[in-house]
Amino acid sequence: MRSELVFSAGSRVANRFLLSTIAMRAVHGLHINSTRVEDTANRVFADLASGSYVAVTVPAIKPLPLIDPLLLSPSI
Repeated sequence: MRSELVFSAGSRVANRFLLSTIAMRAVHGLHINSTRVEDTANRVFADLASGSYVAVTVPAIKPLPLIDPLLLSPSI
């Protein structure tokens, strides 16, 4: 059952690492202590398969600031 949910969610999110990250964060945020984690995970994968959490975009990587050349006084 869960493998079908993962497969259908994977058709929405092509990157499997992004899929696992989205699922992990959603399960962590939506889990209620009185329910089983498996049920929460199944609900998250069903929501992913329906397109609920797919509007996630990977943020652009900011360029790192340039490193100024080290100004060392020559010691002779």
